Amino acid sequence: MICDSEEVAAKLTLQGVTKTYRAARGSVDALREVSLQITEGQFVCLVGPSGCGKTTLLNIVAGLDEPTGGNVLVDGCPIAGPGRDRMVMFQEPALFPWLNVLDNVLFGLRLKPNLGRRERREVAEFYLQLVGLQKFARADVHELSGGMKQRVALARALAPNPRVLLMDEPFAALDALTREQLYGDIQRIWKERRKTILFVTHNIREAACLGDRVLLFSAHPGQIREEFLIELPRPRDINSVHLAEHSARITRALKRHLTTETEAAA
Repeated sequence: MICDSEEVAAKLTLQGVTKTYRAARGSVDALREVSLQITEGQFVCLVGPSGCGKTTLLNIVAGLDEPTGGNVLVDGCPIAGPGRDRMVMFQEPALFPWLNVLDNVLFGLRLKPNLGRRERREVAEFYLQLVGLQKFARADVHELSGGMKQRVALARALAPNPRVLLMDEPFAALDALTREQLYGDIQRIWKERRKTILFVTHNIREAACLGDRVLLFSAHPGQIREEFLIELPRPRDINSVHLAEHSARITRALKRHLTTETEAAA
């Protein structure tokens, strides 16, 4: 298929993406007419109430689900299912317990068939060093803390060198201190590698800490209601006053939209 050259400037393009589920009492729109462009190297966070379709949208971009309507394009080319140009990092690390840390990262490199054994090992070791786990290459998964497991999962997702990194609440199950450490790690890695990242979270302050853009979703159906630009220098401190101001602004908008939706449904 020949890709539309006018779309190449946008790393990730969503055109009127709709997802409808059939239910016993009729159809339910999880997403309706979501259109979005994410350019090369942007870090975009999706926030909104439970059930607003954030994860559904991420799964569609990953190629794990199909939209009822609309299109998703990467570098101007429509996606046709999962691919190594888009890697997903989930809330749970989903590591293989029978493999050690290095072998878990090497497993992700099976998506790069043009690499020899030595090259794969060098790539895996590079990404373990990038996430600060080079000393734990031979460790078993059960020996790792929750934060360390997520670092391994991040290294595994980055190792095939995807064009787009998709992150579905990857820090939600971690304690506050570990999350703060990982906020610093992901900002450093993003600055070094400049990956295009689409990040789903319920945590508004987390979104303001990490994202260049924060997209606020509504529920029933899921749609983008507002966009917030976070023009703060990196690295950002989750506890900073300036970041709290951005977070408060997004929170106020979320409450306003929830009130409007509740009144409309009454």
